[in-house]
Amino acid sequence: MRSYLTPETIMQNIQAVELAKAYRLLNHGPTTIVTSAHAGANNVMAAAWAMALDFDPPKVLVVIDKSTLTRELVEASGEFALNIPTRAQAEQTLAVGSRSGRDGDKFAALDIATFSSQKIGAPLMSGCLAWLECKIIPEPHNQQRYDLFIAEVVAAWADAAAFSDGRWHFPSEDQHSLHYLSGGAFFATGEAFNVKLKP
Repeated sequence: MRSYLTPETIMQNIQAVELAKAYRLLNHGPTTIVTSAHAGANNVMAAAWAMALDFDPPKVLVVIDKSTLTRELVEASGEFALNIPTRAQAEQTLAVGSRSGRDGDKFAALDIATFSSQKIGAPLMSGCLAWLECKIIPEPHNQQRYDLFIAEVVAAWADAAAFSDGRWHFPSEDQHSLHYLSGGAFFATGEAFNVKLKP
């Protein structure tokens, strides 16, 4: 049975991210999880190739292979969500990237809890650090030739303990974001430091 959480419970820990600063959720290059939905079908997949593209309006790029159920749902609905998983979710991240949604409901099989998005139909994956709700800007050539989707971010959210005032904080080791290499190997986001520009 799929787990659902109420938006009221989830939103106690989540704050809206100003859209002009939504790019900061992706600037450090984390692995993302794409959630999608259309006509009663849902899917979830990992996407290591996702990045910020523009500030105003905020846009993102993500590569979604033609063979995937996610691609089918994204093309049909015109929208998707990018979820930024934690180090504690590395096993789930690997699993959603290794299984096909055509073989069964990955949310149910992996006991992935979700909650409702605000501006799109795709569910958001609970336990993540941040979420970007995205609507596709149609670019048929890029989509067909390169599997590359450009989308506008229409809403963005973050766990207030990990991202606030436009900056990442990563309060505990399990709450660092992931960077996927290959074959089940990941890096976790490391130490933060500041550099001041000399006059």
